[in-house]
Amino acid sequence: MAWQQAMGSHAAGGSQAPPAAAAAAAGGGETQRTQYPYVTGTSVIALKYKDGVIMACDTGASYGSTLRYKSVERIKAVGKHSLIGASGEYSDFQEILRYLDELTLSDHMWDDGNSLGPKEIHSYLTRVMYNRRNKFDPLWNTLVLGGVKKGPKGDEKYLGMVNMIGTHFEENHVATGFGNHLAIPILRAEWREEMTFEEAVKLVEKCLLVLLYRDRSSINKFQIAKITTEGSTIYPPYSLKTYWGFSHFENPAQGAVGSW
Repeated sequence: MAWQQAMGSHAAGGSQAPPAAAAAAAGGGETQRTQYPYVTGTSVIALKYKDGVIMACDTGASYGSTLRYKSVERIKAVGKHSLIGASGEYSDFQEILRYLDELTLSDHMWDDGNSLGPKEIHSYLTRVMYNRRNKFDPLWNTLVLGGVKKGPKGDEKYLGMVNMIGTHFEENHVATGFGNHLAIPILRAEWREEMTFEEAVKLVEKCLLVLLYRDRSSINKFQIAKITTEGSTIYPPYSLKTYWGFSHFENPAQGAVGSW
């Protein structure tokens, strides 16, 4: 299969060493690995709704603790049936997108009337992430993969997640980064299987607003994407209406223990 051949080049150890690693090996020096992520994106929120899958995140990217970049897109379409969103190191995400371009191109070249669905791409990503982890050279990302493809039971919605050490699962709603702590409780309480797109957008925006208030790495510039049987749509970034007049925001240190 095309995805198995492509995976063989990246996940089965068949890829060539990067130039820096090859040069270090030739010169007898030590091979350098990414020890710490530098330019990072924060939370991604995704959930299934009646007609497909919706995904959302902000467009900020932090250089260390500095919110350096304000227009970084972290949601991309993969093939005909899938969307991918990423938290973590942005350059590693770009490398993953390069892997996926090779995968989808190889699949297209078979010209057999079939194409990779979200379940197959998620499986591929789990192998790539776990393989890199075993080489002690991880890709510093948490990835969300969602999509819709026709199957034996009709339109089959799929939503899964995989982190930098290869831990993965499938769920009706997922959140990465800070959202794993603050958005998941909201999703568990309010998500419904038969939600319309408008209802799903309101729920996602509620989660994004909570993260904007509580996550210092988040900015008020968000991007929403959806995928259905008709294809994927990534909407232009926009801002949410905020209110900073809450009493706890005016003096957040009041009553706190310590000298601060």
